[in-house]
Amino acid sequence: MLKYRWYWRIEPEVHFHCDLQFDPFLFMEDNNKVYGWTITMYEFEKTIPTLWGHVRDFMALHPEFIADDNALGFMSHDGGNKYNLCHFWSNFEIADMHFWRGPAYTAFFEYLDSKGGFYYERWGDAPVHSIGAALFANKSQLHFFDEIGYEHNPYTHCPQKVDTWQKGKCSCDMGKSFDYDGYSCMKHWDNFIRG
Repeated sequence: MLKYRWYWRIEPEVHFHCDLQFDPFLFMEDNNKVYGWTITMYEFEKTIPTLWGHVRDFMALHPEFIADDNALGFMSHDGGNKYNLCHFWSNFEIADMHFWRGPAYTAFFEYLDSKGGFYYERWGDAPVHSIGAALFANKSQLHFFDEIGYEHNPYTHCPQKVDTWQKGKCSCDMGKSFDYDGYSCMKHWDNFIRG
């Protein structure tokens, strides 16, 4: 795997509802992106009861790894004291493996691994990847792929702009998109990006 830089996680029985008009890997590389996603939602708090405390400890131990223009404001509404449970749903992610292999994320993962939460709780790749991307990348390096209509039952992301939907010849129902469902974190992302 070391010879590869980019990956796109695709799971069985997913559906893509729009024609892709561009190469997402080239887009990521040309625009200095390290992490791309289509759906964001809340994590189940009972599965990660101690995760955020360890994240805070790591941030205190390694402030040198925290990106200057990070996306902590998407993950926490109080400057990092409490985790709002938002994460990027990792069953669709396009990412730069140089970022995951870099010193910040490697140290972060090894630190979390030493705490046992992957085994004794249920720390999954979605919150861990999301927190790592939010802390160690600049927010401009994270990308919402709005134009990629994606369904992983029971959730669907469908482009919400009519021109994007038409250009992609999308087959999804815009009215059934998960983007602004009560369990979605998209409104938090929008507010965070708008500042």
